[in-house]
Amino acid sequence: MAEHEFDIDDIERRMKGAASVLKSEFGGLRTGRASTSLLEPLTVDAYGAQMPMSQVGTISVPEPRMLSVQVWDNSLVSAVDKAIRNSSLGLNPIVEGSLLRIPIPELNEERRTELTKVASQYAEQARVAVRNVRRDGMDKLKHLEKDSHMSQDEEKLWSEEVQKLTNDTISVIDEALSLKEQEIMQV
Repeated sequence: MAEHEFDIDDIERRMKGAASVLKSEFGGLRTGRASTSLLEPLTVDAYGAQMPMSQVGTISVPEPRMLSVQVWDNSLVSAVDKAIRNSSLGLNPIVEGSLLRIPIPELNEERRTELTKVASQYAEQARVAVRNVRRDGMDKLKHLEKDSHMSQDEEKLWSEEVQKLTNDTISVIDEALSLKEQEIMQV
């Protein structure tokens, strides 16, 4: 049997990775309270590359409805400001030297609906990632079977296993989306 040539654990790890990335992205969707995880997914155009916000400054929560970013390099203040303003978060930083204060406004119904759409986009990206992992796994199985490293029966069994992993992971993603939408819409 060619089990050693097809690594189902790798497929499972990659699919779970897509789901965990989704959960961290959901952490960045605000629900009315300030949280450093709100700004962590954002990238800043710094030094000719896209850098995570946490690598250009210190993100903190000085008040329950206020975030602050202490930018380490004064030349990056406008880039950080631009990254926050251009994000889908709807935040408007106040620049005070190298410190950016970001008030977290109350969420109105329209903004809550926008955030649920953003959450849906994140979930769809995760589903696409899972389907890409599935496609890679299925392609590998077809090649192993075609090159006579695996019988048709083994290929069929492994294909069913990959499909089951795909279905399970997508249901985890859908459940996470449902919970996040409830959290966002809660007043």
